[in-house]
Amino acid sequence: MKIRNTVLAVLSIFALNSMAAGGAHAATQRGSVKKAPVAKLASSKAVAVKAGKSTRVAKAVPATAGKPAQIRGGARLAAVRTRPHAAAAVVSRAMPAMTAEVDHDGNPLLHSAAFMIADQATGNVILEKNSDAVLPIASITKLMTAMVVLDARLGLNDLLTIAQDDVDTLRGSSSHVPVGTELSREDMLRLALMSSENRASAALARNFPGGVPAFVAAMNRKAVSLGLRDTRFSDSTGLNSANVSSARDLVKMVSAASRYPLIREFSTTANYVVYLNGRPRQFNNTNALVSSPDWQIGVSKTGFINESGKCLVMQAWLLNKPMIIVLLDSFGRFTRVADAQRVKRWLESAAAQQKLASQGRGPAT
Repeated sequence: MKIRNTVLAVLSIFALNSMAAGGAHAATQRGSVKKAPVAKLASSKAVAVKAGKSTRVAKAVPATAGKPAQIRGGARLAAVRTRPHAAAAVVSRAMPAMTAEVDHDGNPLLHSAAFMIADQATGNVILEKNSDAVLPIASITKLMTAMVVLDARLGLNDLLTIAQDDVDTLRGSSSHVPVGTELSREDMLRLALMSSENRASAALARNFPGGVPAFVAAMNRKAVSLGLRDTRFSDSTGLNSANVSSARDLVKMVSAASRYPLIREFSTTANYVVYLNGRPRQFNNTNALVSSPDWQIGVSKTGFINESGKCLVMQAWLLNKPMIIVLLDSFGRFTRVADAQRVKRWLESAAAQQKLASQGRGPAT
C-alpha cells in the first residue's frame, strides 16, 4: 500500500476547508429538468449530493418474497439498509468501536484485497493497493447497466414485466420481485441500483433494443469510451464472474456515474415502497452508510458473488471534498463498511494533525 506524494498537500488543503455539507438535492434526470452540477475526475466542479432521501411509493403486480442467495465461506460483508433514523444504530451495532488503525508509516490498515481512494476533483490518488488487479466486480456492474439505459434515452415510464428469462439460473439466487411483476423502466432502474435487484437489472437489458446481446455490447463500448482498460462485461447483473474490472478503472466508472442525476438519486435512496399484489413491499438500500448522518454520499453501489467477495464503491464528500472510494474483495462480514469508516477517520485525523502542526509553527517568515 502506498500514499501518493501529493497526499500531504491534499490534506493540508482539506484542513483549511470548512466541514460544512457540500451537497444539494440531485436533479431529476428528465429533459425538462436542469441537471445538477457534479464533480468530474480531474475537474474543479463539485458533485451534487442528494440530501433528505425519503421513502417513495410505486405500484406493481403480484409478488412473492425471497432473499438473494449471497453467502461466501471465509466471511464477507453484507451491509443492510434500514430507515434513515435507524441507520446509525444499525451501523454501530454491526461494528465494534474501533480506534485509528494505522501502519508504521501512518497509513490506514484496510482489509480489502484491492482498493483506491482518489480526489474526484483533481484526480489525485490518495491511497491504493493492488489497484491494477483485474477482479470480478459483481453488482458494481449495475452502475454501467444504469448508464447504458440512460444513455439510450428509453422511456422511463414504459412498463416492463419480469419474465422467466430474468430469473437467475446461474447461481440460483432468489428475488423480492416475482415473475409477472410489472414496473416502469424507472422503477426497475431504481430497484437495480438501490436494492441490487438482479431480475430488475436483467429486465432492463432484455428490453433494450436488440435485446441482451446488444445491451452487453453497449456496456463494453461505454467502458472503452470511458478509458476503462481492465473492464469487461458479460451480463447486466454482475452474477457472471466474467464481469471484471480494476480499482483504478472503477474510480473512473464511479466518477462517470456521478454525472447522472438519476444514478445519484436511486443509488443513495434509503428505501422505496412498491405495491405487489395490492400489498406494500419496502425495498432497502444495500449500503447502510447512505443514511448515516456522518456521511454525505453521492453515488453508492455494493456487490457480492463468491468470486468477487464483498465490494463497495462510493462517491462521497470527505472534508468538503468529493472523493471516490473503491473497495474490492473485502474480507469479513462488515469489512467493506469498516474500511470506508477507516478511510474517513484517517483523512479527518490527518487533516486535523496538519492543521494543528501549522498553527504550532507560527506564521511563515
